[in-house]
Amino acid sequence: MTPEDKKQLDAHVKAIAKILYKNTPPSKIETFEGIETAVRDQVLEHVSPKIGLFFVGEKTGTTRGRSRTIRSCVGKIIITRLQALRLGIEPYRRFSPLLEKCCLLLAANVSFQDAEKDLKVMTGIEVGHSTYHRQVQKVDTSPPNVKQKLTEVCLDGGKVRLRSQEKGKSAYWKEYKTGRLQGIYYGAFFQDNLGLTNWINSQNIGKTLYCLGDGHDGIWNLFSEIADSNIRQEILDWYHLKENLYKIQATKKFLVDIEAELWHGQVESAITKLNNCKYVGANQFINYLRKHASRLVNYMYFQAEQLSSIGSGAVESAVKQIDKRLQIVGAQWKYENLPQMLCLRCAYLNGFLAPAF
Repeated sequence: MTPEDKKQLDAHVKAIAKILYKNTPPSKIETFEGIETAVRDQVLEHVSPKIGLFFVGEKTGTTRGRSRTIRSCVGKIIITRLQALRLGIEPYRRFSPLLEKCCLLLAANVSFQDAEKDLKVMTGIEVGHSTYHRQVQKVDTSPPNVKQKLTEVCLDGGKVRLRSQEKGKSAYWKEYKTGRLQGIYYGAFFQDNLGLTNWINSQNIGKTLYCLGDGHDGIWNLFSEIADSNIRQEILDWYHLKENLYKIQATKKFLVDIEAELWHGQVESAITKLNNCKYVGANQFINYLRKHASRLVNYMYFQAEQLSSIGSGAVESAVKQIDKRLQIVGAQWKYENLPQMLCLRCAYLNGFLAPAF
């Protein structure tokens, strides 16, 4: 902006401010917060929509077509059919892309009722909570595709409370599955294991696919449906392995020695020492090691060479992040609404709802 433009703008802004101040009740500007709110409300109603309208007209170069009102972050803007077409606004759309993103960001984190209140506080714009629900149901939140070769997959499960379809029956819990690809991309599927495996199998899979799980049989059953067995390397999560090791009622020195051998992939040596001890829980841990023998690797080498993650903490964290939205106090979900909500929460975790500045 040139100095001349800035000087002219300052003069116009001062004139606008005088008019807005004259038309603001004194009782609304007793405090700084009151001034903030009054200025924002006046600007949203009288100033920014006209600025937005001017920008739309200049950019599209037309005023032809039937007009309609779009609710936006700068107020209600009246645009024509041809203007909307040139700006990529779909027919019958009532909310601007940015305002819709703001709504979805809030809906992905808090209840629809709280989202309604939060948006009003943060932007001065009112959007009813039922509108949030409709937006969530219609938005395209397809799971992401990995941009590079896929070499690492982590899977885990979470639980969500569902509303009973029969009156008088209490809510019940069901499991959903979450996947993390390449340490970056998240996807969640409710009662749709085929959808989860199809999503992963549709990626550009590398020569070796490291599959990290926590030892639950259901997770390994899912991995068996992913990629070919000759390129799939299953890895037992190191921290779950340690957790089971320290269930043995043994001396700290003994447990540390076993941990060191497992860390270096010396499984048979660890089993030999466990067979020679009489500590409570040792036999159970031996059975655990034998069950997952093919999934026990040289964790030290994998970490040093950065071949893959050795712990599924990131995907477990994603489950907790998803649960923060799905398990808010009193939340009960309809069976048919849950898949879309899971997709929305993953879109948030993947950063897809963040505006592109």
